[in-house]
Amino acid sequence: MKTARAPASESLSTRQLNRALLARQMLLERQKVTPLAAIERLVGMQAQVPRPPFGGLWTRLQRFEREDLVRLVRDKKVVRATAMRGTIHLLSASDYLMLRPALGQMLAAGANTIVGKRMTEAPATGELLAIARDFFGKTPAPFDDFRKVLQLKYPTHDVRALAYTVRMGLPLIMVPTDGTWGYPSNAGFALAEKWLGQKIPMDSPQLEKGVLRYLAAFGPASPADAQNWSGLRALREVFERLRPKLLTFRDERKRELFDLSDAPRPDGDTTAPVRFLPEYDNVLLGHADRTRIVSDENRKRLVTKNLIVIGSFLVDGFVAGAWKTEEKKKSATLVLTSFGKLSRETKAELE
Repeated sequence: MKTARAPASESLSTRQLNRALLARQMLLERQKVTPLAAIERLVGMQAQVPRPPFGGLWTRLQRFEREDLVRLVRDKKVVRATAMRGTIHLLSASDYLMLRPALGQMLAAGANTIVGKRMTEAPATGELLAIARDFFGKTPAPFDDFRKVLQLKYPTHDVRALAYTVRMGLPLIMVPTDGTWGYPSNAGFALAEKWLGQKIPMDSPQLEKGVLRYLAAFGPASPADAQNWSGLRALREVFERLRPKLLTFRDERKRELFDLSDAPRPDGDTTAPVRFLPEYDNVLLGHADRTRIVSDENRKRLVTKNLIVIGSFLVDGFVAGAWKTEEKKKSATLVLTSFGKLSRETKAELE
C-alpha cells in the first residue's frame, strides 16, 4: 500500500534555505550555550585534524576558550571517532552511542570499497576484529603499534588494508593527551565500550532519531541530503515513516524538502554577519546540493587536490573567500583570499 503524500504547501528560496541553515548552525548570531550543547546541536563536528573544531566553536559561541573543549574530551564527555561518511568527527559521548549502531554497516561497506581488492585470501573480518578487540581493549595504543602485531601474525598480507578494515569496523575512540589541541598526530585508540564504560547496542540502530537530529541541524533537507551527510543509503524509507510528523516544502528546483515543525526558518532578508569557518566545517558538507551556502564554482575552490577542505569565510551568508595563516617565530598573519569583489564595509567587517 502506497503512502499518500500531502502536497508541499510552500516553496523556499535559496536565501531562505541559507538563513535556516545559518540559524541552526549558530552562524546568524553567536550563542550563549555550552560547547557540549553546541556539539550536540551540530550532531558532531568534522575533525580529521584536531584543531578545526576549536575554530568552529569560537565562530558560533560567546566567550569560547580552547580549554573548554580540551576539558570535555579529557572528561570523556566528547569523543573523537570515525563516524559519518567514514570520516573522523567530534561527538558527544551520548551521540556516539546513539549513532554508531546506525553507521556500522556503512563503515564496513566503505572499508570493503576502499581496500577490498587488497584483501585477497585475507583472514576473515571477524577474526581481525577479535584480535583488535583484544589488543585495544587492554590499553590505548596508536595504529602503528597494532599494524606491527598484524605484521607478525600475517606477514604475507597487506597489513595496512587489514588495519583499515579494523579501523572502520570496530568502534574505537581516539585518546586525548595534554597537547594544545587535545590530540597528537599519532593518537592512541581505545575500545569504545571500555573508554566510555558502556556497551554499544549494535543491533539497535536509531535511524528515525538520527534523521530528526539531522533535520534540526541542517534542514529543510531531502533524503539525498541526509544520505550525503551521513554516508548511509536508502534513507527515503525513513523519511516516509516520519512524514506524518514533518512539514514538507519545495526548493527553487521543485525538489521536496522535509523539516521539523518547530525549527527556525528566518526570512531570506535576515541580516547575516561575516563568519569565519574552519577547515572541513560540516556546514559546507551537510547536503547533496550545497548551493544554499556555497556556489558550485566556489565549492571547487574550497577542496584541494588531496581533498583538504580549506578554511573559508561567509559574506551575507554565503562562502565569499578563503583564509589561511602564515606563521613566523614572533607573529602570525591571517591571509584572506576573496572569490569576488568585496565592498569597503565588508572588508572592514572582516578585519
